[in-house]
Amino acid sequence: MSTITALQVGESLTDVQLNPVSRLDLIKYAGASGDFNPIHTIDEEATNAGLPGIIAHGMWTMGNLAKLFTPYVEEGFIKDYSIRFRGMVFLDDVITLKATLAERNENELTFNVVALNQHEKEVVKGHIVFQEE
Repeated sequence: MSTITALQVGESLTDVQLNPVSRLDLIKYAGASGDFNPIHTIDEEATNAGLPGIIAHGMWTMGNLAKLFTPYVEEGFIKDYSIRFRGMVFLDDVITLKATLAERNENELTFNVVALNQHEKEVVKGHIVFQEE
């Protein structure tokens, strides 16, 4: 089994591809987060707001990036998280999550992270600092 601590700068974690975004995913996230903005769950409200359709919560996409680090939970934890929203995520989008080691500093690993839709368009981009234990 490969460990996160064995990675060298420039190497990547295994990509994670999410299931197509569903209305149920967004309803569940709204309940868990308390973000009940109807542009995330009701078609008519999204179009009334000038959107082409329902969009996923930005924080839903951001939170999913942590799935890249789930296999390494016994080796450390996410210490810092910094992202920028780059595009909207719509129902049925298939999101791929990627992380590449950018820097090592003692027990901290800094990763460049990105979430891409099925058209290879960035929807979230940023950095995650993983603290080795």
